[in-house]
Amino acid sequence: MQIKTIGVIGAGQMGNGIAHVCALAGFDVSLNDISAERIEAGLATINGNLARQVASGRISEDQRNAVLASIRATENLEDLADADLIIESAVEDEDIKRQIFAKLAPIVKDSVILASNTSSISITRLAAATLHPEQFIGIHFMNPVPVMELVELVRGIATDDATFTAVREFVSELGKTIAVSEDFPAFMVNRILLPMINEAIYTLYEGVGTVEAIDTAMRLGANHPMGPLQLADFIGLDTCLSIMQVLYEGLADTKYRPCPLLVKYVEAGWLGRKTQRGFYDYRGETPVPTR
Repeated sequence: MQIKTIGVIGAGQMGNGIAHVCALAGFDVSLNDISAERIEAGLATINGNLARQVASGRISEDQRNAVLASIRATENLEDLADADLIIESAVEDEDIKRQIFAKLAPIVKDSVILASNTSSISITRLAAATLHPEQFIGIHFMNPVPVMELVELVRGIATDDATFTAVREFVSELGKTIAVSEDFPAFMVNRILLPMINEAIYTLYEGVGTVEAIDTAMRLGANHPMGPLQLADFIGLDTCLSIMQVLYEGLADTKYRPCPLLVKYVEAGWLGRKTQRGFYDYRGETPVPTR
């Protein structure tokens, strides 16, 4: 299997980053989303990130122009028909992801490799929603994709060796480092990271410390580059909650119970940076803690 053309479904925070790194590595990319507005926003983000890379000397202006020329925007899944690899990067909702793969079934070629950028959902279950589960794999990029070096590769129970080998070579061409995870809830990174974030939210919920105190303690006391509540806002509190729910339901252990305060923030629509409010309020010049 040789991968030359890439389809990316979802032009949001993760999807536009995946399209960016694929095009920068020389692949032809089709970037799909449900509306022109979403795609335009994704392309604007790519353009801005490329401009920063040019300014820092990491890439040339010619490379930037080549990347932008290599990405085709489309609202139609039919335009992904010739893709060798399609990476789904939609919202972290299993039903929505399964619907996407069901829609792709009559469109794609028989040899296509289908992948999900899910950060927590079972690859084996998602593969079962496709016609060729042996050609399905998890490719979990880290956020922000153009900056972070790691990619988790996750084989479902049916994923065959040819699919794994082709995708491993593809990720290597992106210049990323691969960590192979078994198909268990939240894989490796988020199984370790999200319970820590959830515990930080419990620490806030129980009044042990303020938002600022908790983040300062972990930045300076554990040498973390970003405090856990600041990181939760960056990830998106809805995504944090989804991953904790997957862990709680999949492993049936009370230590993974989502903190009620996290649930309350999500119910309020305070999802972090993307909605301008989460554990911090981002509407002013500098972020201000909301608790």
